[in-house]
Amino acid sequence: MKITLITVGKIKEKYLKEAISEYKKRLGKYCRLEIIEVADEKMAEHAGGGADELVRAKEACRVIRYIRQDAFVITLEISGKQLSSEELAEKIEALGIQGKSHIIFIIGGSIGLGKEVLEKSDFALSFSRMTFPHQLMRVVLLEQIYRSFRIINREPYHK
Repeated sequence: MKITLITVGKIKEKYLKEAISEYKKRLGKYCRLEIIEVADEKMAEHAGGGADELVRAKEACRVIRYIRQDAFVITLEISGKQLSSEELAEKIEALGIQGKSHIIFIIGGSIGLGKEVLEKSDFALSFSRMTFPHQLMRVVLLEQIYRSFRIINREPYHK
């Protein structure tokens, strides 16, 4: 199975880069992992509401270029469906059984995803109603994907 993360923005903090690198290494046993970073759009500090939509649209154009038609697209959204680790594992396993060999997870920038990306989503996933830094969310998502594969393969994982 191939897992692609499309993310808005770059990771700057060393400790996050190290965590991502560790999960990439661990996931190598279970899937082909690809992480695609697209540039985030800079926004003036006191810009109005219309500026948010413009930023999301520009970032969406960058993200959409990497969405493949044959992939199952999961967007991370505050308003998405919350799943337990076991339920996420079941979803990933079910997609594989259904012949979906490529899953794309999309993490938006600091103000979320543009409607153009949301329209391409097959499933909206929420980790919480709380807001998290999108850089940290990448680590959390990779950990849950790794945990999912451990569950799918009936291997021990920390509960």
